[in-house]
Amino acid sequence: MKDDLLYLVHIKECIERVKRYTEDGREAFYADTKTQDAVLRNLQILAESSQRLSDSLKDMHSEVDWRGISAFRNVPVHGYLSIDVVQTTNIVKQDLSPLEERIDVILREQKL
Repeated sequence: MKDDLLYLVHIKECIERVKRYTEDGREAFYADTKTQDAVLRNLQILAESSQRLSDSLKDMHSEVDWRGISAFRNVPVHGYLSIDVVQTTNIVKQDLSPLEERIDVILREQKL
């Protein structure tokens, strides 16, 4: 599916940006509100792109927590006053690399 490929590439690009923006570590991230904003924006875009993937692709890859990713979108969009920077760094540290690995697998499958 052509649209799925576009959104998967977009998700991958967002992950790469977040990883690049946070490569200087937790303390640097905490000290720089611009970086925090950039990371949150890319996580929001990532989540938005995941919502646009076809149901068939999501069903084929149910090991990915699509619903959880989608739900995260509401945090920066609607709960911006309650954003927890520590929770954001935990998401980046714990969840982004496994998601990137899954997206890489899905991208390889889509390009066949």
